[in-house]
Amino acid sequence: MAYSKSIEVFQHELGEGLHWLAGSDSLLGVDIHGFKLWKYCVDGSGSYSTWCLGQRIGWVIPVIGSKSLLLGLEQGFALADANNPKEYKFLHQPFLQNPSLRLNDAKADITGAVWAGSLNNDDESQPDGCLYRLGVDGSLRVVDAGYKVTNGPAINADSTLMLHTDSMRRIIYAFDLEPFKGILNNKRIWKVFSPEEGYPDGMCFDAEGCVWVAHWGGACVSRFALDGTLLTRVSLPVSNVTNICFGSEGLDRLFVSTARMGLTPAQLKVQPDAGNLFEIKNPSVKGLPSLPANIS
Repeated sequence: MAYSKSIEVFQHELGEGLHWLAGSDSLLGVDIHGFKLWKYCVDGSGSYSTWCLGQRIGWVIPVIGSKSLLLGLEQGFALADANNPKEYKFLHQPFLQNPSLRLNDAKADITGAVWAGSLNNDDESQPDGCLYRLGVDGSLRVVDAGYKVTNGPAINADSTLMLHTDSMRRIIYAFDLEPFKGILNNKRIWKVFSPEEGYPDGMCFDAEGCVWVAHWGGACVSRFALDGTLLTRVSLPVSNVTNICFGSEGLDRLFVSTARMGLTPAQLKVQPDAGNLFEIKNPSVKGLPSLPANIS
């Protein structure tokens, strides 16, 4: 497999939060430390829109049946107008007593509930991160804790399995998920990454039930079987690979976000495409749709 750089102008400090917007030929994403939400049209026009939100943003998920976006902002969960995301209203602000904390990555399950992680932005070595569930009734609760850097919730096709990462510890955990009860059970280690592989970051399932993982510091993305066996590894010309998302009408294009953050001027000189969006050419498998939130 090969990659191709999709667009020159991104240069994101910390590109993340990819979400395919069905029916619009567009990819949503964020630049966490650039305080930006962005939308990129992949139909050939190359249209690229960006909104500065005034604070860090970890992810964006459309809300089903509305023209709203659910935002994972530095200060908490917020609803925004899709046409003017700079206008948003908070649903929950769990970090008011500790502004060092922020939301980092999230996915919705088949019910429309959202599973989102947090971290200590000022000191990622601290186990201050939690996994939250934002229910369809708008309620928020902590379902797991003790993470250093939460990342990449990945949920399988029928929402019975969730993978969730502690990047700093190089561990991906697996949970049995009961989506209609909003319950996680049987937490176990799914895979531990070696230092040579970097840190597991964003991830997603494909239509065959395999898992694609971005490697921060590893300059690649990998496809694993459900038992953790490595099936495919695709190298990229940038060190910090952050997130993966299938897109297009047939869900047969694979997009990858990257970051400039953490690279020295010397490293940036030899990695001029750091922070850009990439596409994995001919992934030979289709993905699962990016699920919307269903928040009342």
